Amino acid sequence: MGLRNSRLDLFPGDILEFPCNKHFSHYGVYYGERDGVAYVAHLTTRDSTSQFLIFGRALNSSVRLDPLDMMGKKYKVCNGLDSKHPARDFYSHIKPEIDEAIGKAVTFDILFHNSEHQATLFRYGVKRSEQIEKVYARIVSTWREPFEKNKL
Repeated sequence: MGLRNSRLDLFPGDILEFPCNKHFSHYGVYYGERDGVAYVAHLTTRDSTSQFLIFGRALNSSVRLDPLDMMGKKYKVCNGLDSKHPARDFYSHIKPEIDEAIGKAVTFDILFHNSEHQATLFRYGVKRSEQIEKVYARIVSTWREPFEKNKL
């Protein structure tokens, strides 16, 4: 899906996409370097006991700051909404919001608040998840015909 580096230089505030499987990816925001180590802010479950999702939700989630190398070997820069929404300034908006959110409890919801929603919220101030929109479009089209023919 992506190469080790899809762009030679990463800039603080870039959204990074880490492929998980054929349909879904994990997203984070490039935070920059500390002591020569690159970091990514991302929404994740806080401990191993809360990774089990019930109806697509995990109540025990939070924003974490982890080294980029720990996130995976394959990633790509995914700033695809730049043409629709202006990216906010990293130092005046994104970084303070990430610093404020780190460690606070957040409800993860696969449809309404996943890692892509969180990343776009930081970068643009807008919650969007194109991967969920694509899946939803497929589901809706699958159910539309039986519904219109009153088969449901």
